Amino acid sequence: MASRTPRRPASEAVPAASAPRPAGAEPESGGRSSAEAASEIALLGEGDIGAAELTRRLADNIRTLRKARGYSLDDMARRSGVSRASLSQVETAKTNPTIAILWKIAAGLEVPFSALLGADKTERVSVLRRPDQRVLRSADGQLESRPLTPAGTLGGVEVYELRLAPRAVHSSEPHAPGTGESVTVLVGQLRLRVAEEVHDLSAGDTASFAADVPHSYENPGRTHTLVHNVIVYQR
Repeated sequence: MASRTPRRPASEAVPAASAPRPAGAEPESGGRSSAEAASEIALLGEGDIGAAELTRRLADNIRTLRKARGYSLDDMARRSGVSRASLSQVETAKTNPTIAILWKIAAGLEVPFSALLGADKTERVSVLRRPDQRVLRSADGQLESRPLTPAGTLGGVEVYELRLAPRAVHSSEPHAPGTGESVTVLVGQLRLRVAEEVHDLSAGDTASFAADVPHSYENPGRTHTLVHNVIVYQR
């Protein structure tokens, strides 16, 4: 679920930043807006861990997962398509990685996306309260991704709520072999592209597909689109 279309000219990793400016703040130097300058990962809602803590947690988890598999940084660069330099910056918490980079790293490690955040304590019933949900938001504000399942609780299944702004496009490179996805449109319209196929969906429509090929989500309408996205990883 990593943004690819249209391609952003930014580098693979975005320098770590302090708390983003309020909406409407003046652009930062160089003509970039505050949204563009901020990390592609933003934490919304009271009760969330801070951005700095999330960056550190991602760094620790990615480094631990890589070393547990015996991969060097060069190995990971080949497996994920992320440059060695960018991987090093991510693992030392010197940058806030974009959603796109995190999906590449997860694919390279062959782990669910939630594994990068770290598994929460597993109980018989896991309740994820709205204030505790870690919302991921793209730097341009066109996409919000809200995990609906606590990390590590469903064993190979992740559920997300995606919110696409009007005319927004959210694209992804192939996930690990055997990965499947299902999307259900709750509000608005969705143009789903899977490899060479294109399907226009409306509220109430559901589509399931193999996600180990390039795929993208587009909101062709003039209002926001709300989608439930289920990802199933091969065990």
